[in-house]
Amino acid sequence: MHPSIRTIVAAMAFTILMVAIPSAGNAQASRPDMDTVVKDYLLQKAQRAEIEAIVQDYLTKHPEDVQRIVKDYLVKNPDVLQEALTELIKRRTPATAQGPSAADKSAAIKSNAALLFTSARQVTIGNPQGDVTLVEFFDYNCGYCKRALADTLALLKDDPNLKIVLKEFPILGPGSVEAARVAVAVRMQDSNGGKYFAFHQKMMGDRGQANKDSAMAAASGAGLDMARLERDMASAEADQTISESTTLARALGINGTPGYVVGDEIVPGAVGVNSLKTQISVLRKRRAG
Repeated sequence: MHPSIRTIVAAMAFTILMVAIPSAGNAQASRPDMDTVVKDYLLQKAQRAEIEAIVQDYLTKHPEDVQRIVKDYLVKNPDVLQEALTELIKRRTPATAQGPSAADKSAAIKSNAALLFTSARQVTIGNPQGDVTLVEFFDYNCGYCKRALADTLALLKDDPNLKIVLKEFPILGPGSVEAARVAVAVRMQDSNGGKYFAFHQKMMGDRGQANKDSAMAAASGAGLDMARLERDMASAEADQTISESTTLARALGINGTPGYVVGDEIVPGAVGVNSLKTQISVLRKRRAG
């Protein structure tokens, strides 16, 4: 096992064990938020040596308990390790490989504006005639994207003049590609986007692994024609839609999800609704001034 991955697993083992094993005199100790603890651990490198020593000691003395506890937790929370590995990959990417400069990104947005903001292959929600367009590149297996759904819903509720464009950007494995193909097929038989967004919300609200099976179940629940869906998933249109989104993302230097475009600005990561509102407000003021 790669040392970095071993470190992540060790961190998870430690946090899981700390809540699974009651402390002395307090068998009802409260359980912390696992996602928060794991991420905090990964960000606080100074604590690694001490924590890994504790983990290693317990691993040596209780290997079977550790394996069972960690396995049970990962089965119930598969997105945790995926998010940690995604973050690790992002941090290990050399600065020279991070993509184009800010000026180049702005130029890329302008040169790709038609496909970015008005492509026939995109899904548009909110106000189609809105004065500001926010584009989101997402992956159905991205835990950050799932949490960012609340930001999208808040923007739709609070800003009646906002147009939101959704673009599938499946970068987290075969299951993500399968789910994206189903999503494209949903769009192909839903002209107004209502069923697509119902499907989208179901997928983003699901804590499990996204793949063809989970996406097909979500599509069925949204009332789609399933026989047509199977045909459309295998179509050239599905290939071209995903290729278009992927090519756009690469041209803009977006290499993770979620990735947003607001006007001529790129906003990487799940920055939160307030930050997105600020970006939108700045764009409106700049256009008005």
